[in-house]
Amino acid sequence: MKQFLAGIAAAGIAALVGAYAFVVLGLMPANADAPPPALERWAAHKSLHATLAREAPKGPNPVALNDENLIAGVKLYAANCAICHGAADAAASNIALGLYQKPPQLAKDDVTDDPEGVTYWKVYHGIRMTGMPSFSKTLTETQVWQLALFLKHMTGLPPAAKKAWLAVPSQKTPS
Repeated sequence: MKQFLAGIAAAGIAALVGAYAFVVLGLMPANADAPPPALERWAAHKSLHATLAREAPKGPNPVALNDENLIAGVKLYAANCAICHGAADAAASNIALGLYQKPPQLAKDDVTDDPEGVTYWKVYHGIRMTGMPSFSKTLTETQVWQLALFLKHMTGLPPAAKKAWLAVPSQKTPS
């Protein structure tokens, strides 16, 4: 039994040494234009989904669904999000095209099916190992909820909010 446990310990140590060597010898891609290894994709997705299931607010959005809050959400999106996630035209900016991981273009890859608490969590905390920053230090909780409200309803906006959304300028650099 001692030999069996020693074998398991040795295999664990060998795996840790191998992982360390993989990183310090530069075998793990560090460039943003390289495809991510399968293990990295798996770990990032599993970790994000587990964290969202555990930490994202579950209750309703505390911000009222009205034109004022939707338009505030559109303006916050234009100022903080459109550079990476695009405007109503869904054209990816040069920044979005160069980011790793690729940010979804929300006019095309919408998040209206996500619970608002999940969107709130992603905006408030950001997402590690992506270009998604945390806005917890720069936006108030109300502003983050206004963003979540807009994103939840972005495909079915009332006229005033839709007009504001369609007025957000494209972030795509002209060719």
